[in-house]
Amino acid sequence: MDLLLIGYGNPGRLDDGLGPLLAEAVENLNLPGVTVDSDYQLIVDDAAEVAKHETVLFVDASINGAEPFFVKRVFPAGGKISFSSHSVSPEGVLTLAAELFQAEPEAFVLGIRGYEFDEFGERLSEKAKANLAKAIEYVESAAGCGKIEEVRPADDGRT
Repeated sequence: MDLLLIGYGNPGRLDDGLGPLLAEAVENLNLPGVTVDSDYQLIVDDAAEVAKHETVLFVDASINGAEPFFVKRVFPAGGKISFSSHSVSPEGVLTLAAELFQAEPEAFVLGIRGYEFDEFGERLSEKAKANLAKAIEYVESAAGCGKIEEVRPADDGRT
């Protein structure tokens, strides 16, 4: 497996830190073929790293997504993309990778359901902790199988 996992979000905004926390946990697992990156948000520069990998998994907290998490396939935005210096979508990063580096990795978004976002603090809600644990299990299993697959709301989160 040649996987780039990018966890993003703000750890200082409670459950918004789910992406970076998953990235940290996966990095500590030292999974073969898995490269891990983490930041507050996706940026234009991420396109260069994305272009070097066969598969990319963008990991973020989800405000109202399926519990405990969902995985969906994403594609380049196509045509004209828009972004600011403050945020780029996964689709925008993929578009830049395609246009600038002629790279089209298979890409997915893993959204981990969070519940508390409106305060400042470096802690997770209890339900978000449980969802994070299940998402980590999914990534470890998927890496072991060598394949990321979509997880729909009715799925149990296992490959």
